[in-house]
Amino acid sequence: MTDVDAASGDRMALAVLAQYRMATTEQMHLILNPQVRIEQTRRRLAKLRAEGLVDRITLPQRGRLRVWFPTQYGVQVACEWPELRGRRPSKTVSDRTAVRLRVGHALTVTETGLAFLQDARRRGELCRPLDWIPEVYHPIGSGEAVIPDALLYYRRGREGGEGAMLRAFVEVDRATMGPERLAAKLTAYARLYDYVPAPAPGRRHRQAGQEPVREEWRRHYPLFPRLLFVLDGTGPAGIETRIRALRAAAADPALSGFLRNVPVLVAPLVEVLQGCPAEPVWHPVQDPGSTVNWSHSPGLDTPHAAPAHRGAAAAHHPDHRPDHSWSEHWAAS
Repeated sequence: MTDVDAASGDRMALAVLAQYRMATTEQMHLILNPQVRIEQTRRRLAKLRAEGLVDRITLPQRGRLRVWFPTQYGVQVACEWPELRGRRPSKTVSDRTAVRLRVGHALTVTETGLAFLQDARRRGELCRPLDWIPEVYHPIGSGEAVIPDALLYYRRGREGGEGAMLRAFVEVDRATMGPERLAAKLTAYARLYDYVPAPAPGRRHRQAGQEPVREEWRRHYPLFPRLLFVLDGTGPAGIETRIRALRAAAADPALSGFLRNVPVLVAPLVEVLQGCPAEPVWHPVQDPGSTVNWSHSPGLDTPHAAPAHRGAAAAHHPDHRPDHSWSEHWAAS
C-alpha cells in the first residue's frame, strides 16, 4: 500500500497548489503532513516538479526561500478531479512572472488559511486543506463580481460529535490600498447579499406555482457566509485607522439589513497568528471597542473589551516572531 499512499499524498500536494495558487515549502509541509519530517515534503515537491506538475521560484533576499506553484499541466490534471472541478484558476497561475509579482499577497493569504487549518487540528474540529478556497467568483450584476481572497468552510465541535457548519468570506488586506477602498468592500458584499439575477429573456413573468427568484448566493450557501477582514502590512496606528474606516462604512443605513444578518469582523493578522483564530481577537465592525471569536453570532456570544491599542500587544510580545519577511523582499526574486 506504500505506493498507493504516496500517490494519494502527491495528489493532495498538487490539489493544494492548484487551489491555493502558491505556497512555500514550509507552508506545504504544515498544510499536508506536519507530523513527518520536512524532507519528505521536499522530496514530494521535487518529484512533482520532475513530472512537470509543479514549478518554483526562489526569493534570494529571503535566504533563497522556495515558492511552489502549479504548472499549466498540473492545473489541467488537478482540475479534472472531483474535488477541484469547477474551480479552474486564472491562466496566469502558472506564469513565473505573475507568481513573482503576486507572491507577497498570495503567501499571506496562504498563511491565513494555514492558521485556521492548524487551529482546527488542535481543537479536534473539522477543516481540511481543501476547505480553504481562494478567489471564488460571485457575480453582483452589471458585469461586476465579488471575489474574496478566500472562502473558508469550517465545522465547529469535535469530529464525530455535535457541531455547527460555519462559512466565511476572508479578505486579507496588506495596506496596499487606502482605508476608504478597503471599507468600500462592505458595500460590495452588501450588494452580493441582495443580488437577485435578472430572469432570462422571455421568462420575465413567473408562472403559477413557480418559485420566486431568490438571491444568487442562496444557490451555494444555506446561510450567507460571515465576513472576516484580516489586516497586515501596517503597524497598530495603521490598523486602528483601517478599523475606523470599516466602522464608518458600517454606519451607512443602506448596509443595516446586511449587517444585521451577517457578522462582519476584523482582526490584525499578527494577533491571529500569535494565538489562534478562535481567540477573541476579532472586532465587530459595528462595535470595534469589543472583541469576539471569529465564530461569534450577535446576540448569542458575549463580547470582550478590546485592548487600548489594537495589535500593539501582539506586535511587541516577546515570544511572537511572525516571519513575514518574504512579503517584504518578494520583489527581488
